[in-house]
Amino acid sequence: MSLKEQIIEDLKTAMKSGDKVRLQVVRSIRALLLEYEKSGKTEEMTPEMELGLLTTAAKKRKESIEQFRKGDRNDLAESEEAELKIIQEYLPKQLSEEEIKLEVQRIAVEVGASTKQDFAKLMPAAMQALKGKADGKVVKEIVTSILG
Repeated sequence: MSLKEQIIEDLKTAMKSGDKVRLQVVRSIRALLLEYEKSGKTEEMTPEMELGLLTTAAKKRKESIEQFRKGDRNDLAESEEAELKIIQEYLPKQLSEEEIKLEVQRIAVEVGASTKQDFAKLMPAAMQALKGKADGKVVKEIVTSILG
């Protein structure tokens, strides 16, 4: 089942159950998909593009949570966290820091990266391999620590 079909089914389910938060989030994801379709781009939406849209939506929620916490608006931060959890249901399972570290170490050996000067080789390769499975900030921290 494609993401679009899954969203339509989840939209119906959320409407029937009366889950307002889920309904709002699913509608926002559907809006992102429709916006892309109506943008006039001739290429069809691929799973990678869907993943990119969802990752961007999740990233925006994470940034909002951070800002709300700084502004001592825990009520709004909790609302954003609830939305983030729903978005993450559509994303691939996120890897733990240990799993990310093992994968980055494997990639470092593969591309021959061992010093800080090799950051430009390792980081893009790591992000490509871990796209959608790990937060970019965490990957950067691990790459930096591995390269020493």
